[in-house]
Amino acid sequence: MESIEILAVVESVSNEKGIEDGIIFGALETAIASASLRHFHEDADISVSIDRSTGEYSTHRHWLVAEEDSEDFHKETHISQSDSELNLGDTFSKDVENIPFGRIETQAARQVMMQKVREAERDTIVAMFKAQNNTLMNGTVKRVTRDNIIVEIGNDVEAILPRDQLLPGEIYKINDRMRAVLQIREIEGRGSQLMLSRTCPEMVTELFKIEVPEIGEDIIEIRGIARDAGSRSKITVKTNDGRIDPVGACVGMRGSRVQSVSGELGNERIDIIIYDDSPAQMVINSLAPAKVESIVMDEDSRSMELAVNEENLALAIGARGQNIRLASRLVGWELNIISSNEAEAKERVVEAEFQAKLMESLTLNEQEAESLIRGGFLTFDDIAYADDEKLLSALEILPERAEEIKAAAADAALMEAMGEITLEESNLESLTELGFTEVELDTLTSKAIKSMDDIAELAVDELQEIIEIDEKKAADIIMKARASWFNE
Repeated sequence: MESIEILAVVESVSNEKGIEDGIIFGALETAIASASLRHFHEDADISVSIDRSTGEYSTHRHWLVAEEDSEDFHKETHISQSDSELNLGDTFSKDVENIPFGRIETQAARQVMMQKVREAERDTIVAMFKAQNNTLMNGTVKRVTRDNIIVEIGNDVEAILPRDQLLPGEIYKINDRMRAVLQIREIEGRGSQLMLSRTCPEMVTELFKIEVPEIGEDIIEIRGIARDAGSRSKITVKTNDGRIDPVGACVGMRGSRVQSVSGELGNERIDIIIYDDSPAQMVINSLAPAKVESIVMDEDSRSMELAVNEENLALAIGARGQNIRLASRLVGWELNIISSNEAEAKERVVEAEFQAKLMESLTLNEQEAESLIRGGFLTFDDIAYADDEKLLSALEILPERAEEIKAAAADAALMEAMGEITLEESNLESLTELGFTEVELDTLTSKAIKSMDDIAELAVDELQEIIEIDEKKAADIIMKARASWFNE
């Protein structure tokens, strides 16, 4: 290529596409290097540098300095230390003669050049909209394909709305107006793309910002949202002004504000819930009007067991488990619902088991063990660190005997904790034997998957949802974990 041609191309494309000269020069360098490569070995490392003022370019070839007797040494890509006079791992570069461009080389360079220009143009457009990522956009439908809807969102800029990001039953035609949330996503092999969604949680948030001025003024905050698009959403709200009711402000006069949001979303049902810092209270708020009788929390596995009376059980669970599922997603804890009768039965079993432990570890008789449980002492730690007066009141014993019981309870608590640590270490070792990495183990543990039996009870797709793993490997790991079942 002639230098005058290069400068003309750079000026023309830069003016037409609005892209900086430096980006065009870089695209041309890549294009010329790519076209030149066909005259060298396919593994050769070729680069081109263009003088920005004259348009003259030079071609360079690069070799990696490596040991000549190495199995990986290849004369087309490697060079020895003696020939290069450089250290191992360095790159040896040499100017080579520019390749004369014929029709084939010109066509190849043009294709690479246009591809790089399109990528640069797309990156420029994406950068323009970066500040509007995850915000509501108004657009006009320009094209409708089998998989996507192409929407113009301003200044001839188009974004892609995949059909799986539409609400159930929604149909759009060319020239229809629509609102959707802009999401800038990295697509493998295609770079950053302007995508749209009407099913994401941000869609509900953005619509409330329009309908409720107090949210835009930061008087009311939306602290969380869980959504089954087109069916039901739960949002938590908090006020920064004690004089304002956040739920009432979001609902509006005669429900006008929430109805407006719901109407835009195909009459999606929206539950507005008061935010609370306590996860337990948040669960209670999110399941209302169903009344929660009791909650047992496991902070290690971030799970809660909720007891609900029989009359409220169906209401708390919801159709196809939707209500409890959304509440779980909103709070970020795994929620398990049982009836009050089941909860009482489980509590009696736990108390009976602990009573037996008290009699064995603290040498108490049956009546003394029952008295401690009735007094609210439900763990060894409760007894070991109990207030003396409360313990004496529960057992009606001498202070010396109380001290003996507290010391024995402290020893029992320590032995119990050591047993749990040993079991946890054993479970962790068994998971490591299945081939999980440390990062994967951390992820599994955070999802309450702590033993080989926990893995064995999973389905392949469930394991894939927790960690990134291919289907075959997931199946092999699960079958390996289940091997113990068949050996028993």
